[in-house]
Amino acid sequence: MQRYESWIDRQIREATERGEFDNLAGAGKPIQGLNGREDENWWIKAKFERENLEPVLPTAVALRREVAQLPETLRSEWNEPAVREIVDDLNSRIRDSWQRRVEGPTIFVRTVDVEAAVAAWRVSRSR
Repeated sequence: MQRYESWIDRQIREATERGEFDNLAGAGKPIQGLNGREDENWWIKAKFERENLEPVLPTAVALRREVAQLPETLRSEWNEPAVREIVDDLNSRIRDSWQRRVEGPTIFVRTVDVEAAVAAWRVSRSR
């Protein structure tokens, strides 16, 4: 019985015969990043870690996280109009999410009281 050899199999066999795979760097050592490959999403998790990316969240969850992090976000601002603009933009995106049917869980996100956010910003600046 004659065995069929594909083009790629032939290329690999010929390269092996020429010794092109001899003395490769890392030969006999474990391949980095193979741990955790039982998880079908290992490659995307590795990309997030390698490129220091944040996972994409459903809109409502992302907005809720943004509201929770608002004091930290505002802390780096130097003037009140910029603080008001940031809070207004966030509230606009929250209202927009109410009007759209978004993917993910149904989570209600309240708008941020602009005056309360500005007052908290003033207090954080005075410290």
